[in-house]
Formats: sequence, C-alpha cells, structure tokens
Amino acid sequence: MHLQGIEKVTLTALDLESARKFYIDWGLTLKDASSNALLFESLNGAQVSVHASTDSQLPNGFEKDPTLREVTWCVKDQATLDHFTSKLSSLPSFEQHPGLIKFKDPSGLSVSIAVSRKKELTLKAAVTNSWDQRQRINQPSPIYDKATPIEVGHIVLFVANLSESSAFYQKFLGFTLSDSYPNRGHFLRCTPNGGHHDLFLLELPDKRVGLNHIAFTVRDLHEVFGGGLHMSRCGWKTELGPGKHPVSSAIFWYFHAPTGALVEYYADEDELTPEWIAREITPGPTMFAEWAIKGGIDGHTRRQIEAQAPSGQFMTDTPK
Repeated sequence: MHLQGIEKVTLTALDLESARKFYIDWGLTLKDASSNALLFESLNGAQVSVHASTDSQLPNGFEKDPTLREVTWCVKDQATLDHFTSKLSSLPSFEQHPGLIKFKDPSGLSVSIAVSRKKELTLKAAVTNSWDQRQRINQPSPIYDKATPIEVGHIVLFVANLSESSAFYQKFLGFTLSDSYPNRGHFLRCTPNGGHHDLFLLELPDKRVGLNHIAFTVRDLHEVFGGGLHMSRCGWKTELGPGKHPVSSAIFWYFHAPTGALVEYYADEDELTPEWIAREITPGPTMFAEWAIKGGIDGHTRRQIEAQAPSGQFMTDTPK
C-alpha cells in the first residue's frame, strides 16, 4: 500500500491579493475565497490553499512566513488510509480526524494523509519526431498561450538532518530512494513505479529548515515554455529557466511566488520502476541544470531578458 502523490499544499501569504493574481496567472482555478483564505485547484483537483499568515487555524510554521504550513499526501481508499493510521499511530504528534490523519515530520512540518479526491484525466500532449520514431505526422507541435497545471507534482524541502528525515519518509510513509547527492540530498518517490521524485530533501550547510519550491506538472515541454512566457508577460520574476535537469531529465522554469520560495513548471521527467538502481551523484551547477537561462525569457520579445528584440518578422530581415 502506497501514497499516490500530493493532494494539497497549504501555504501562507503576506498579501492575499498578490497571491490570488499569481496563482490565477499560474493557471490554477480559484474555487473558493474568503477574507483570509483562497483555495485553488489544478486540472486533476490537487489543491493549493493560501491563507493569511495571521490565520489562527493553521498548523504552526517550520520557518518564517510566507511559507508552507502543511502537505497533504493522498491514498486511493479507506483501507490504505487505515494501513497508514496503524503504521503512524505511535508517533507522538499523531492525530486522527474524520477522513484524515496528521503528524509532524522531523523538521516540524505538519503532514497529513487523506483519501484522494483527485480526478483521473485523459489529456493530449505533444509527441516528438526523433530520428528513429516519426510520431507526429502532418501536424505541428503545440504552442501554448499559458499553462494549466495538471497537478502538484513534487515539493523540495530544506532539512536539518538529511539521514533522519529521509529515513522517516522511507520507514513511515513508504518512500523509495530514486537518486542522491551523498550527505546533501535525497530524491524520493512515493510509489515504486512513478515519476523520478515526489519529494526532494536537501540539507544545507547552515542546517536550516524550510521550503525550497513546489513544482507543478504540465503536459509537455511546450507548455513549460508557454506557461513561463505568460508569467513573464504578467510581470512575475523568473529565478531560473527555462532549462533542463540532468538528474530527472525534466524541463523546468522557476518563478518567485508571493507564498514564499519558488514554484516550478516541469514536464518530461524520468519514469522509474523497482528495477531502477539509485545513483549517487556529485552535486554541482552542471548537475542541477544541463542548460538553463538565468532571469528567464521576456514574454513579449520571446528573447532572453534584456536581449535586443528582433527588428523584423523574420531573423533574415536583419540587414547584413
């Protein structure tokens, strides 16, 4: 019995109106709003709950606001929830609520597990014409005006003790190690068969805990580009991207969010099975990004930020 992924992330914002605009521009659907909270959904029903940092109903934070306050992982049915209830009930922080269990991880982050509400989706995505497989016939590849994220794909957390935190998620929640930066970071997936990672734990030299980023899955690399260009046109700041991760093979684009840390569009990550052998990888700039654009691409000129825009309709219009 395994977790199925991320059901919900609960975040804080110092400015709810800025958060509202950001996540609508990001491509999520606003499902509910009040004076101190906003609820967004992705295409498959994964939720992003954004609260004013003064909301007294929130779990305690593990770093200064704005940040992540809780992660809700999902299971397919009540029997699987009962399995985790039995497995986790010995934890000092364990709480049982109707349809939900809660506890703290070693960093003090509130974690919960619930039966999933997410929907099964059938979506068309781009196919690639490689040298040996010509799959796209008599049709151009897609161009997206903006992104509509499918789900919350993974989270990345800073932890004070990598070995302790990684052991907790593997022992109690059934995560599998996909790859590692020895003594620095563990890429973990919540099912033996699945995407490269649902959770990445990273230990910094200063041992601080907190949120690094939340990643949203989109259809294909073209939607990463379309979504990033749209966010750029809306005035949101790129941290890094577009680019490509060599560890997971994913195409990415990171933006600064009003809810703290970063958010990421990504697509085309590696799919792993139990036969996969976890690698030990020496970290470094070239291992984080095979290639990447610092500062992003301007959504109007479609060129790197501050690069000179083309003067004609085609590059060949430029006089020699």
